[in-house]
Amino acid sequence: MSSTPPRTVFEPEFTVALCQIFEEHISFNKVLGLQVTALEALAAEATVVMRPELIGHFAHQRMHGGVISATLDALGGLAVMAAIGDRHRDELPSVRLQRFNKLGTIDLRVDYLRPAIGDHFIARAEVLRLGSRVASTRMEFMDAQRRLLSTGSAAYMVS
Repeated sequence: MSSTPPRTVFEPEFTVALCQIFEEHISFNKVLGLQVTALEALAAEATVVMRPELIGHFAHQRMHGGVISATLDALGGLAVMAAIGDRHRDELPSVRLQRFNKLGTIDLRVDYLRPAIGDHFIARAEVLRLGSRVASTRMEFMDAQRRLLSTGSAAYMVS
């Protein structure tokens, strides 16, 4: 997990375990280098540091669009996990963490607004609706100055 603990509204046991799942146990998130910086009831935020492996256009040193898309998808999923965790606060953290087994992306849309050039980036996602079977999210991908570079929306299967 990142060296700086994320801002959170959850009990530490839940937050630490969810961040560990997201950052360490989901292998592709580890490849991307995603680090959670905030975890709220209906939202999540993370950073990604630019590395040579993430470059899509070598002459301009801009991030590959697939990295942006995967980051937005991952953050949307994390926001849904947080929302599920919030919905079931009456359960122990260990029980809530078992509720993510069926989570999966149904649909993802990304709009690329500006090239992603810089040292690090911020991704944020919020849950618009958490139903019993499907969750809808909205995501943003920003540069270090929080200038909007890409937006996304997604639907996730939750049961």
